[in-house]
Amino acid sequence: MSLSKEDAARAYWKENLRLMLILLAVWFLVSFCAGILFVDLLNQIQFFGFPLGFWFAQQGSIYGFLLLILVYVLRMNTLDRKYDVHED
Repeated sequence: MSLSKEDAARAYWKENLRLMLILLAVWFLVSFCAGILFVDLLNQIQFFGFPLGFWFAQQGSIYGFLLLILVYVLRMNTLDRKYDVHED
């Protein structure tokens, strides 16, 4: 049985919002928690010769953001195909 267009749109946005909330939670953990809250604890670990907390605050959060963008693009392409709203 096929979903109606309205039901499909609701399911699409529900999955889209769920994905965004998960990625925002990861963003918060990487940028705020690892870079600010837990910096003293993470600084006890060395990463490429630098304290890990410092690395997360300076470089790690940037790499984390790029990874989050990549994950979002790939998952949204999959989601678009699933609900037949893709552009190709």
